[in-house]
Amino acid sequence: AHLAPFLPGHPALGASTQGPVSAAPYGSAGVLPVTWAYVKLLGAHGMTQASKAAILNANYMAARLRDHYSVLFANEHGMCAHEFILDTRVFAKSADVHAIDVAKRLQDYGFHPPTMSWPVPNTIMVEPTESESKEEMDRFCDALIAIRNEIREIEDGAQPRDNNLLVNAPHTIANVSADSWSRPYSRERAAYPLPTLRDRKFWPSVSRVDDAYGDLNLICSCPPIENYE
Repeated sequence: AHLAPFLPGHPALGASTQGPVSAAPYGSAGVLPVTWAYVKLLGAHGMTQASKAAILNANYMAARLRDHYSVLFANEHGMCAHEFILDTRVFAKSADVHAIDVAKRLQDYGFHPPTMSWPVPNTIMVEPTESESKEEMDRFCDALIAIRNEIREIEDGAQPRDNNLLVNAPHTIANVSADSWSRPYSRERAAYPLPTLRDRKFWPSVSRVDDAYGDLNLICSCPPIENYE
């Protein structure tokens, strides 16, 4: 009880000595009714079908990628549950490529990177949902297979280990439209690694940032506090 005066407050809830920590007075409690409504709408049969679809999707993608990446934690039949883990640790030695490099390069292919380094460091977890179409899953697999071929170029010496398509990813419009270009690969390979990207291209807004530094250091990009006085 002696800590009650220090709990976050909110203007909508009346006077408080402390300010709010989020726009919603009750934080993320609203996610619980959303989950409940989803379960009620699907019902027992729908939940079963959704689970089956998610497991089928994960195993389909794992089967497509198994010839290019090692898949961790599969059972004796090579099957996984609703998610699977791609082991990218071997590329650290063979090409100086890490999971973060694969994740950043995926942005050039138009994908938000999936979960990285959990539960195994320097790996990528792929978790397709029951709602993903086969077309979208194939597009994601095609991107990862193409990235594996780019890693192979580094392993074979066709690209330098410290200046290549992966360690420089993602590539922004500002990067590829700059007057100078000194990288050992073409602008086209940087921005359009697959022909399909010319029809539908998502451009990353920023190039490579130091994620670990950002996680450990608070960086405020807002106007100075004097602007609010």
